[in-house]
Amino acid sequence: MFAVLQLLVSVAVVVAGLKGGGGDGSSQPSSPPNIVFVMADDFGFADVGYHGSALRTPNLDSLAASGVRLENYYVQPMCTPTRSQLLSGRYQIHTGLQHSVIYPCQRNALPPEFPTIADKLKEQGYATHIVGKWHLGHYEEQFTPTFRGFDSFFGFFLGWDDFNNHRNCYLFNQSFSPSNGSDLLCGFDLRDNVNPTSDYAGQYSTHLFAGKAVEIIERHSVSEDNKPLFLYVPFQAVHFPLQVPDAYMEPYTNITDRNRRKYAGMVSCLDEAVGNITEALKTQGMWNNTIFIFSTDNGGAVYQGGNNWPLRGWKRSLWEGGIRGVGFVNSPLIKNPGVIYPGLLHVSDWFPTLFNLAGGRPDNLTLDGFDIWESISEGAESPRVELLHNIDPLDTHGSFLNISEFDNRITAAIRVGKWKLITGNAGVGSWIAPPENSSLESIPDPDPSEKNIWLFDISTDPLEKNDIFESNQEIAIQLLNRLSDYQSTAVPARFPDDDPLCDPDLHNGFWSPWVEN
Repeated sequence: MFAVLQLLVSVAVVVAGLKGGGGDGSSQPSSPPNIVFVMADDFGFADVGYHGSALRTPNLDSLAASGVRLENYYVQPMCTPTRSQLLSGRYQIHTGLQHSVIYPCQRNALPPEFPTIADKLKEQGYATHIVGKWHLGHYEEQFTPTFRGFDSFFGFFLGWDDFNNHRNCYLFNQSFSPSNGSDLLCGFDLRDNVNPTSDYAGQYSTHLFAGKAVEIIERHSVSEDNKPLFLYVPFQAVHFPLQVPDAYMEPYTNITDRNRRKYAGMVSCLDEAVGNITEALKTQGMWNNTIFIFSTDNGGAVYQGGNNWPLRGWKRSLWEGGIRGVGFVNSPLIKNPGVIYPGLLHVSDWFPTLFNLAGGRPDNLTLDGFDIWESISEGAESPRVELLHNIDPLDTHGSFLNISEFDNRITAAIRVGKWKLITGNAGVGSWIAPPENSSLESIPDPDPSEKNIWLFDISTDPLEKNDIFESNQEIAIQLLNRLSDYQSTAVPARFPDDDPLCDPDLHNGFWSPWVEN
């Protein structure tokens, strides 16, 4: 873990141009590559082998070592926000998804006016497929994957399910009596394209989704249409519930913390699944023209076995432990592989990057991401020097300081160069040590509960231990003013009440779209 701390301190923030969405194509592959994007769910910074973890991830370690490790790479603190920014290339302030996640009974979704990366790749002649978790809204059919650019969908709509029976039970948040006589709504949540299915009950989802991804690769390899492949595999793992076949926990008998031991087994199973997918690409002769991307969606949930040590905080927080993501790229098309890339990158950057690789023109679109392929492939300076982590007007905390037009009670965070400003409710700010390492001690959150503004120099203080707001208020005011600029471009946040018509008992026992288009 000490090596990880040294790495974090040594990662420099690279300053370059400010224009987003562009790319001159100078380092592009000669033909449109296959693109395989694997997303892990709630995968912590300290949960991959190459960060010094005791958890065994040989496939991820090997792919990262021979590819490009992204060690200044950011995602969002929760599921829906990261997925919406990946697929749309837009900050969540521009899609109305600033607050929390989409819950099962909300009439909420990624708005249709924002084309997904699957839409744009399909326009470029790609075959587009998704296997795994959606979590971008399903109350109308038009918001589901096969209506958002994907040729096929095998997976689930909601934020989590039972890994084995593929059911979800949700506690409805309003006072009404659903048809099952309880406020707990339960139903199957698995789809084969638009068709609900219970045929896979008893099949562990990590195995199931990896197998379906391999099937797509095998079918694609013998297809006669010569289309490049876009395969998006957002695994359910390693999100709760903590469930895994016993065999995967056997190497971790030394871990006495029960949640951590189960989580470790889930990580090993996920690693195996990634190995199966990459092996299929190689076996089918597709690897040499494939770009493989791995990313988490947010930091690990320490209360569910994940860990982000030595970073501060965890899932749902704006601390580095909630948003600094595990990520890497591997491809024979990378010109300078086997390196750690230190430039500032964000999950919204994948949209313009992949669209440009496919031969599209991202500079003709309104995006918040940047084309980062030249940075990844050749080590060029990152085009990103500024990153809006979020502005959530529905979450406020503390007292107003009246030092800027921006209300510091609003939960928000921004990164400009080496500076990071957080306002409002940053989330629990503890440093939680991995329970399997008795030589490390957790550090409780040192800040008073009413505190609502922090400033850090991330280049020298990536662990966020030295708040320098009081001694650098001029810089803080500049960043507050940038938040005000961003807020002026935001659309209203949508977080509607639950709708009783979502009840699976009204839809043959399945979580399903319940509003007619």
